[in-house]
Amino acid sequence: MLVIIHGNIKTMESQDYEDGYLQIEDGKITAVGDMQAYSPEGPAESDKVQILDVKGSLVMPGIIEAHCHMGITEEKKGMEGDDCNETVDPITPYLRAIDAINPMDAAFNDAIRAGITSAMIGPGSANVVGGQFAFLKTHGRSVDRMIVKAPAAMKVAFGENPKVNYAGQNTSPATRMAIAAMLREELTKAVDYQKKKIKDPDISPDFRYECWLPVLKGEIPLKAHAHRTDDILTAVRIAQEFGLRMTLDHCSEGHLILDELKEAGFPAIVGPDMASRNKIEVKNMAFKTAGILSSQGILTAVTTDHPVSMIQFLPICAGLAVKEGMAPEEGLRAITINAARICGVDDRVGSLAVGKDADVAIFDGNPMEVFTSTLCTIIEGKIVYYDEECGFL
Repeated sequence: MLVIIHGNIKTMESQDYEDGYLQIEDGKITAVGDMQAYSPEGPAESDKVQILDVKGSLVMPGIIEAHCHMGITEEKKGMEGDDCNETVDPITPYLRAIDAINPMDAAFNDAIRAGITSAMIGPGSANVVGGQFAFLKTHGRSVDRMIVKAPAAMKVAFGENPKVNYAGQNTSPATRMAIAAMLREELTKAVDYQKKKIKDPDISPDFRYECWLPVLKGEIPLKAHAHRTDDILTAVRIAQEFGLRMTLDHCSEGHLILDELKEAGFPAIVGPDMASRNKIEVKNMAFKTAGILSSQGILTAVTTDHPVSMIQFLPICAGLAVKEGMAPEEGLRAITINAARICGVDDRVGSLAVGKDADVAIFDGNPMEVFTSTLCTIIEGKIVYYDEECGFL
């Protein structure tokens, strides 16, 4: 058992505790509350309990990256470590992120040292359909043991990326019309396959279309790369035509179509705003977008899109969104509970509540401020990073 005491606990639930405690057992949170309600274990149990007196430090849920390519686009390895895009076929729904993520990528350690305990990881945006994302913990050596949810989303992309990749190969898609048409065609075939399988459950599985069933059943969303207003609205149009769940990833011009997005009701994962405007479609990219969307009731998370910007700067990205108008509490929610809800894993992570995974980050201040240091990172009850100078242990 691990017990954190005297913490300034931000639960991301309905109640926080300025002087609180958090109890962890078997990788799960078993109690959270005010120190006045804390009852220490008796002497007979003392050898089984590890006490972490954090002396007023900020205790919050582990930070969540809602969209990145960590371990698929590895640092320092060039082409040999780049497995982000299968750039020979624009329709590859059957690709699985779990088969390309390398937990030995240095970015995982950077994430842990920044208090980031889980991430949504998957293929890039060169293809109209890129493949299946997975939601993983950031600590471990085996992807299979790090998985929280896989598949967790199906990647689709609109706009410049698939256009640029395939126009150079003298094949479709070379236009936005072709991107939309190819996605509709693929979804139509997937729906036909689903109908056949419902009619005859014993038919042999078709590897190309079996991967679409969780999307069509509403178990996982489309994860739509879309920056420009027209691309965002095309994504909305197609998702509504087929009755699908969807997350709007990047959503750089979402603040220009607020009424339409509010009506559509899809959540947004905004960013990477800490990056250059190196494409035409991101000319209106700005940190203000996340705050504008969240202020209108749109469920919003913030992303680094690692390695477009580095994953360890995720809390700083949230802070810059706050600087540009996002409510401070929403800034923290954008990298914790909001991200968890958008990724469909809020039953396990994103807040400090009894029964949830004991993923905890401890800081000497607000992590959205640049001078704040991570003191301790805990994943499923295990201390995976600890600043020796903090003196908790």
